Amino acid sequence: MAPDPRPRRTPITLDRITDAALQVVATEGYDALTIRRVTNVLGTGPSSLYAHITTKADIDDLIIGRLCSQIVLPEPDPARWQDQLRDVYAQMRDLYLKYPGVSKAALAMVPANLEILRVGEGIFAILLAGGIEPQTAAWAMDGMTLYVAGYALEVSLVQQRQKDQDATWVLSQDEMVGRLTALPEETFPQTRRYATELTSGHGHQRFDFTLSLLIENLTRTGS
Repeated sequence: MAPDPRPRRTPITLDRITDAALQVVATEGYDALTIRRVTNVLGTGPSSLYAHITTKADIDDLIIGRLCSQIVLPEPDPARWQDQLRDVYAQMRDLYLKYPGVSKAALAMVPANLEILRVGEGIFAILLAGGIEPQTAAWAMDGMTLYVAGYALEVSLVQQRQKDQDATWVLSQDEMVGRLTALPEETFPQTRRYATELTSGHGHQRFDFTLSLLIENLTRTGS
């Protein structure tokens, strides 16, 4: 019998779907992610994916799960719980920023992926080790996780629009200060006076400030 000359197709797997989805996000941004774009990267048709996924939400779950799998969780330490939280959330921030806009997928998600749940378990355990009452810990985790996703989304949007030569609204701090100090003084006295403070901050300074503000104001049980 003559050998079949047709090359064998690489089987479609959840890992390959996830790889393709992250490739789309890394090169084109999250808003470009569709089932059709994923199938184009894989060189197949949508029907071949339906044995594994049924909706775009399934892809969201896969990609956020993949990112969460890369987060290193510490053994909860009552003496270092605040620093541990900062580290875990900084890891999450940096992974979101690596894939422009991907944190949008995390904002409207009901976690089902075990890696997403693993990270939630780890953060919750750190808070409990710090002496935070369970109800407070649960809501604090929700608030901080939402903040990290929202921060990463904002930064990603600005970075993407900075690449657009027509996006003149993306201004430097000096330009922003100039615009704010040009506002009518009778209507915006404080904005004019503190324009530098309102527009200050480099790198992740504002992120570090806000996350520390949330963490350091958590009340330990019995305090």
